[in-house]
Amino acid sequence: MSRLRSSANRTALLCVAVALIGAGAVLASATDVVRERLPSGWPRLDADRVWLDGRDLGRWRDQGWWTPLVVGALSVGVLLFLGWAVAQVRGGLLRELPLGQPDVTLSGPALAAAMAERARAVDGVAEAQVSLWGNTRRLRARITLVLLPDSSPEAVLQHLARHTVAEARAATAPRALTADVRLRVRSHKSRRLR
Repeated sequence: MSRLRSSANRTALLCVAVALIGAGAVLASATDVVRERLPSGWPRLDADRVWLDGRDLGRWRDQGWWTPLVVGALSVGVLLFLGWAVAQVRGGLLRELPLGQPDVTLSGPALAAAMAERARAVDGVAEAQVSLWGNTRRLRARITLVLLPDSSPEAVLQHLARHTVAEARAATAPRALTADVRLRVRSHKSRRLR
């Protein structure tokens, strides 16, 4: 799991926990048992408190903006929750991959570094970056290559598919490994004449 996803999950859980603890403390202060044990200076709710009586509810219903605002806020909340849930299901950066034996794992960053090194060795490649994404069943390699201006993209892709990607698939077998390759061409540096 990536650091960004991990920190986002922790932040979301912290916010939910604070909201639940706060709501629980407010509701608990309305009971006789808790209210009697609170220090005298602390705010407390009355036991017979009515949160929203008929008159207040009628006043809110008379406002034309109230209903669309509540429906819109709830819709945004549901969409944010669904987006978060989908992000949990999708795989993040691959950290390690079990290789079948109990204590034997393959490091995702190490495999990505090896693939990048092999890709840099291909004729016509100036720079290569590889990141591995997915989970323990399906892997995706995102390969970004910066080609030299005079190189052949077709030759580079064929060599990459036959050697670098094939070796990575053999290392991660029997899991499926797909590769997304992005090509860029290094521009000629213009010389300035004085």
